[in-house]
Amino acid sequence: MSGRLDGKVALVVGAGQTPGDTIGNGRATAILFAREGATVLAVDRRLDSAEETVRLIADEGGVAEAFEADATAEADCARLVEACLDRHGRIDVLHNNVGIGGGDAGPAHLDEEAWDRILAVNLKSVIFPCKHALPPMREQKGGSIVNISSIAAVCATPIVAYKASKAGVNAYTQSLAVGNAKYGIRANVIMPGLMNTPMAIEGISQATGIAREELIRQRDAQVPLGRKMGTAWDVAYAALFLASDEARFITGAVLPVDGGQSARIG
Repeated sequence: MSGRLDGKVALVVGAGQTPGDTIGNGRATAILFAREGATVLAVDRRLDSAEETVRLIADEGGVAEAFEADATAEADCARLVEACLDRHGRIDVLHNNVGIGGGDAGPAHLDEEAWDRILAVNLKSVIFPCKHALPPMREQKGGSIVNISSIAAVCATPIVAYKASKAGVNAYTQSLAVGNAKYGIRANVIMPGLMNTPMAIEGISQATGIAREELIRQRDAQVPLGRKMGTAWDVAYAALFLASDEARFITGAVLPVDGGQSARIG
C-alpha cells in the first residue's frame, strides 16, 4: 500500500458487521484505512464485531482498537471522541457508516414506530459523532468527515423512511461542509448503490423469504455497469480517497458509488 493515510487517526463508526459470506462497508473501510497507514478506532455497538475487525487489521500488521458505543446515543458519541483524544491526541478522519432499513414501507403503509426508528438511527448516528468530533477538529484546524448515505436519497424507491433519512444525511453533510470549511474541515457523503454485503443480502433474504442466490441475481440485473452489484471494497476505496489529502479541495460532494444506477435520474 502507498501510505495514503500515514500518521492519521481514523474513527470508523459502524466498523463491525452482521454475519454473512461477504464483508460489510464499515469493516472493509476500517481495514483499508489501516492498510494505508491510519491508526483506526473501530467503533460498533457490538463489541465482539468491532474486535473481529481489529483482529483482521492486526493480522495484516495494522494498528487498531475496538470501542463499544451506540452511535445514536449522544453520551456514547461524546465518550468515544473523548477516548480517541485521550489515546491518540487527535481525530483526523471521522467515517460514519451506521444505518438501518428494516420495517420500512410505502407512504400508505408505513407505521409510526418504523418511521421513528429508521429516522432516529440513520440521522442521529451521523449527527452526534460529528457534533462531538467537530470541536477537536476545529482546534487542530483540519479533518475529514465521510458520511455514508444511499442512492435511495435520489432514486425512486417505495421505502419512504429510509429514503427520507438518507436524503437528510446528504443535506446535513452539505451544511456541515459549508459551516466548517473555514476551519479546514472537509465533509463529503458517499451514496452506495446495490451492494453485495451481509446487511443487504442476508438481511433482505431473511426479511422477504427470497432465496439468497435469487436475490443476488435480481439485484445484479438492476446495475447498468456490468450487471453486477458492487462490494464493500468499492465503498471503502471511495471513502479512502475522500479521507485522504488527495481530496484536499473536495468538500460538500455527494459521490454515487453505484455502477451508474443513479445516472438514470433524468
